[in-house]
Amino acid sequence: MVGGEGASVGGSLVCAGVGMTLGSHLTPLARSEIEGADVIFVAVSDAMVERWVASMHPDVRSLQPLYAEGKPRTETYAHMVDAILAEVRAGRRVCAVFYGHPGIFVSASHACIRQALAEGYSAHMEPGISASDCLYADLGIDPGGVGCQHYEATQFLLHERRIDAAAWLILWQVGLVGDLSLGRRETGAAYRQVLVDVLCRDFPEGHEVILYRAPILPLEGPHIVRVPLHALPAADFGTGYTLAVPPCASLRVAPDILARLRALSFDADA
Repeated sequence: MVGGEGASVGGSLVCAGVGMTLGSHLTPLARSEIEGADVIFVAVSDAMVERWVASMHPDVRSLQPLYAEGKPRTETYAHMVDAILAEVRAGRRVCAVFYGHPGIFVSASHACIRQALAEGYSAHMEPGISASDCLYADLGIDPGGVGCQHYEATQFLLHERRIDAAAWLILWQVGLVGDLSLGRRETGAAYRQVLVDVLCRDFPEGHEVILYRAPILPLEGPHIVRVPLHALPAADFGTGYTLAVPPCASLRVAPDILARLRALSFDADA
């Protein structure tokens, strides 16, 4: 997303990602945007990562104080947008820095860019290494192998989905699964049991699933816990974890489609 032809208003916005692991995942483009900005806003998951960003610029403003116990996250995100756009409207070159990829599970970045563009400012996103990038590497998953389905865990529960048990199923924010208030820091075993009950419609209760969290600090390794599906409610994990459910079925060829494709190939070769 970039500024349109009419984007001539002073002030600009870049939403940049610092990746998952401290110091290791920042791209040269994202670093240059941070160093060249007038004002930096930062929303990351760890105080050490925040201090690291602060070491790169004299004016770094944390968005963490906008969070509060019991405060809906949607309200927090709206306040983030207000704070960021106030500086853009004041004519400053603003860089909003987010943990991981700034466009993945970061509604505030999308809202900021949409609003800035609507008001005629230049705005775009600089990608970062995401949790899904780390997950693919650490768990040895190739999404092009048998396919990969990604859902936010609570959204997955609330909506009727057609799950393909022959593909990987990845559920994000599983530590918050079932939170309808959008204000909790985590949910517990009773909520996870609802998730297990839904998953057992397509997967055996003894099917091994994987709890995963990407490393934040360079000396950490990935957090990988394998448990049978029925044991998920009692497992010890927090809000930063993702649930990866391996396939439990084999891919099935669609005979009619295969026949059509072979016929097309035969015609092309004739």
